[in-house]
Amino acid sequence: MFVGSWNVNSLKVRLPQVLAWLEDNPMTLLGLQETKLKDADYPAAEFARAGYQSLFCGQPAYNGVAVLYQGTQPFELVANALPGFNDEQKRVLCAAADDLCFLNLYVPNGSEVGSDKYAYKLDWLAALNDWIGQLLKDFPRLVVVGDFNVAPDDRDVHDPAAWHEKILCSTPEREALRKICAQGLHDSFRLFDQPAGEFSWWDYRAAGFRRNRGLRIDHILVSDALAGQCQCSLIDKEPRRNERPSDHAPVLAEFAS
Repeated sequence: MFVGSWNVNSLKVRLPQVLAWLEDNPMTLLGLQETKLKDADYPAAEFARAGYQSLFCGQPAYNGVAVLYQGTQPFELVANALPGFNDEQKRVLCAAADDLCFLNLYVPNGSEVGSDKYAYKLDWLAALNDWIGQLLKDFPRLVVVGDFNVAPDDRDVHDPAAWHEKILCSTPEREALRKICAQGLHDSFRLFDQPAGEFSWWDYRAAGFRRNRGLRIDHILVSDALAGQCQCSLIDKEPRRNERPSDHAPVLAEFAS
């Protein structure tokens, strides 16, 4: 089983890139974030021609998430919002087949430490933490993917001193993510020895990608039942070299069948 996550930063702009990447990297399950399309404009037919069924929850110009899957067993929608959290932004899509649950997230950015958007982000993560506990009870095989907008620790930051206590790297954000993982989720990337300087997002400005001034904020978290089956987890930086790329690279993990 291959699972992946990619913040495409506009599916309208990058659909050809996604289709080309899927041709070279077939996925069992793929979560997309920042599709930035209303549901009527989602390219379900194009993905179907490529062999993928879709679940999607869109929003024009902002946010938007989708789940692509292959195989004969359909994935059913579990939720398209955080339970009990009043939020009109389309950031959540949860799908399941039998005991396998795939939760795709676009976590709020937070804008700036101390801002109203930062408080919203921390409240959002607290609501997610409550829900994760229930999902782990209901689904032994849980995969949580997405753009978390949190670099878990200094290994995931190109310049820890410059980013110290800044947005995406602040202690409350990191603690919120650790609290979620402490319920029984594992960062698949850190299940393996990884080279230094591996990131999944680079700012478009100041030649961020060329200079590798990035952060690792896109993650695949897996439950205990799947952690032991994970065979590799990596970041594919090739799509970031495309013309007009997303500022994020896809992340992926392979699991024994």
